[in-house]
Amino acid sequence: MGGRMHTGLTRRENLTGWAFTAPALVLLGLFMIYPILWSLYMSFMTGKGMNFKFGGFANIYRLTQDPIFLHALGNTLTFLAIQVPIMIILALVFAVALNNPRLRGRAVLRTAIFLPCVTSLVVYSVLFKSMFADDGVVNDALLFLHIISEPIPWMNDPFWAKVLIILAITWRWTGYNMVFYLAALQNIDPSIYEQARIDGVPARARFFKITIPMLRHVILFTTVLSTIGTLQLFDEVNTITASQGQGGRPADATLTLSLYIYNLTFRFMPSFGYAATISWVIVILVGLLSWAQFRLAREK
Repeated sequence: MGGRMHTGLTRRENLTGWAFTAPALVLLGLFMIYPILWSLYMSFMTGKGMNFKFGGFANIYRLTQDPIFLHALGNTLTFLAIQVPIMIILALVFAVALNNPRLRGRAVLRTAIFLPCVTSLVVYSVLFKSMFADDGVVNDALLFLHIISEPIPWMNDPFWAKVLIILAITWRWTGYNMVFYLAALQNIDPSIYEQARIDGVPARARFFKITIPMLRHVILFTTVLSTIGTLQLFDEVNTITASQGQGGRPADATLTLSLYIYNLTFRFMPSFGYAATISWVIVILVGLLSWAQFRLAREK
């Protein structure tokens, strides 16, 4: 009898638990799982607007023949290959420097570096567009220091527009990754470093032989997050390099996959099926790159 009472109580607890979680599960299915499945269905549809029909693998073939898609893919991978390593290295260097207990004003410096990632996108986009204008403070400073002889066309030259986007993303998200490294560094036993100093291990060797290996999992975590964020890059290119209401200028030099999806859906004649196909390209890239990073960082 005691067993039956215990079983009945367990069932009531299970039902109560499912009752509490059911609203969250319904919302999760409605706003996440259903859109994912619908986008997969739409990726096999062709046509403009709501006049679409089943096209099989026509959208996949169209990807290989679309120069704009290939250009956007190249831009996205360029941002990924250049910006993510720079940001990860800077975040790690800042974290190690600001973890030094002998450094004065650490709290102020930590706040200053972390502050950009909580700054409004619109505010910092306007700030960057003003600072990097032809007559902005950046060009004025470089001219004053005689580093350049004429203003750099940051937003009118394809190369410098890419550089501007990389600078903007790095400025905004370096502090975010730095916080993870700081938290991990503070969990490392100081006696490990003390023993290394006693054994005569130089600072550089301590960094590469102790700090980096002990932060391996956190570095992997931040690298995967940064990879996902860069492959979905949209906000900065749609605001900072916007021209006449359209981002990605000049000459689509900063056009990314996410921005191209947005253009296909809202700016051009809507092509929902093709846009959904490109969104699944991002999903596949995220999966492949994350898998590769986990393989490279696996413990031997």
